[in-house]
Amino acid sequence: MFRAMRRKRQQLPTDESEAILKRMTNGTLALHGDGDYPYAVPVSYVYSDGRIYFHTATQGHKVDALMRNDKVSFCVVEQDDVKSAEFTTYFRSVIAFGRARILTDETEKRAALQLLADKYSSGMPGLEAEIAKGFRHLLMVEIDIEHLTGKESIELVREKNNM
Repeated sequence: MFRAMRRKRQQLPTDESEAILKRMTNGTLALHGDGDYPYAVPVSYVYSDGRIYFHTATQGHKVDALMRNDKVSFCVVEQDDVKSAEFTTYFRSVIAFGRARILTDETEKRAALQLLADKYSSGMPGLEAEIAKGFRHLLMVEIDIEHLTGKESIELVREKNNM
């Protein structure tokens, strides 16, 4: 169902792709938007056990798109180092394809929100109060990853091979 990467030498191993997802803090969610236009929006997220979680408002473009079509992709860029003199960019990125669902079970929703809070505000005073205050006013979305690929520029591949 998913295309194989054309430039296999540049493909990152799955564990490296997952490490990038764990490390980074922002990704671009791509959805089937209004009027059949793609809709891509940056979101803060957390990656855990093969799933991506993020929160959103209870209504809006994202929610409407998710309700229409649960198939999404999610892209994270770890490195984007422009090398003007070489006419290239040294990059590392990951793309996940999967199905998104709004968590309706309160236990699942709270667990996902706690993962997100731990990533961005672990140990901060007032964290539990903030979670309690916002819990009813937000949605938690889970992306169950069906296909994951990571890729890096050929220059980075060559650097590794020369070490």
